[in-house]
Amino acid sequence: MDEQIKIKNVESSQHLDDETLFVVSQTFKALSDPTRIRILNLLCADEHSVNDIAEILDLGQSTVSHQLRFLKNLRLVKFRREGTTLYYSKDDDHIMNLLKQAIEHAAHN
Repeated sequence: MDEQIKIKNVESSQHLDDETLFVVSQTFKALSDPTRIRILNLLCADEHSVNDIAEILDLGQSTVSHQLRFLKNLRLVKFRREGTTLYYSKDDDHIMNLLKQAIEHAAHN
């Protein structure tokens, strides 16, 4: 019985639909850019405005806005509006955990 379950799990994991493949590849694309990694790492801890992110990471505001738009489209970050200011925060704990694991792996000797 257990062997049948294992075989079924292996078979189902090998048959990814096109949409899933695209989303997974875009997620890894998002995590392949150093600027996006820095932004996501910052947002792991707390929400920040675009100006805060730009100042903390020493980046241009337009660069931060562009990267946040990319991350928002992948549903990796979300925002809330307070007056005219947008505050960004993490939107997907799965990806944040993956990022944390990758950082821990890189730091591990």
